[in-house]
Amino acid sequence: MSTTQSERLRELLEPLVTSQGLDLEEIAVDSVGRKRVLRVVVDSDTGADLDAIADVSRALSAKLDETNAMGDAAYDLEVGTPGAERLLTEHRHFVRATDRLVKFQLTEGGELVARILKVDDEGLDLEVPGVKGRKATTRRLGFPEIARARVQVEFNRKDEKAEKDMKEEEEA
Repeated sequence: MSTTQSERLRELLEPLVTSQGLDLEEIAVDSVGRKRVLRVVVDSDTGADLDAIADVSRALSAKLDETNAMGDAAYDLEVGTPGAERLLTEHRHFVRATDRLVKFQLTEGGELVARILKVDDEGLDLEVPGVKGRKATTRRLGFPEIARARVQVEFNRKDEKAEKDMKEEEEA
């Protein structure tokens, strides 16, 4: 039996989110001044576009009104996707972060910044960027070796597909 409001809300709302083809990543009830805010974070393997967010938001709102799960006091419902520098905690998060740069805190101490190349049940194949003109190297990292992992924002990463397309055009 659930004890916290967030756990009860998760039990109520997760099947609805799943039926919309999304995963319920996070749910939190916060007090902002005199108001309460219910924050729901959703995602999917292909991402969640604005239409999907709007659809699930309407469905959640209707379910919350129907069940009175938030009580009689006023609250705001905010539905969104994980932020750019999301924490990776589930296997599916690592899969979704394939080709992304991630900062790993290692269980043995230290940290590693690398690009996820491949994910399987035991761990990750990574590309560790070269430093000072050195070539990038590959490394295997098992899930037990990872204490924390967070996606890094890359402002200057070139779109590899666009770069490949430009090379092909130049060669033609």
